[in-house]
Amino acid sequence: MIPSQMLKGTLEGCILKVISHKETYGYEISQELQEYGFSNISEGTIYPLLLRLEKNELITAQYRESPLGPKRKYFSISQAGKKELDNFYKNWLELENAVNMLFEKGEDNNE
Repeated sequence: MIPSQMLKGTLEGCILKVISHKETYGYEISQELQEYGFSNISEGTIYPLLLRLEKNELITAQYRESPLGPKRKYFSISQAGKKELDNFYKNWLELENAVNMLFEKGEDNNE
């Protein structure tokens, strides 16, 4: 299980990535994240992030009829969101590289 503190800085970027695949809604986002190994991410965690992404105009939202009850709020990525997603991924690769180098060098020193 990924600790919540580690997720904090990355979850918004991951949500943007899920939304970039297709127009989707909160529950479906949480299900897709779980399929990729993000366990225990509830809709209660996702919805505040969706509201922040919407407020920052990185995603757009539209209510649609649902066959299973009340209307659902569907989210799409905006042009600004696509740029933010690109920036997130570049930053992620830099961080991943730095952490990998640190641990690889640390392994060399432990031999």
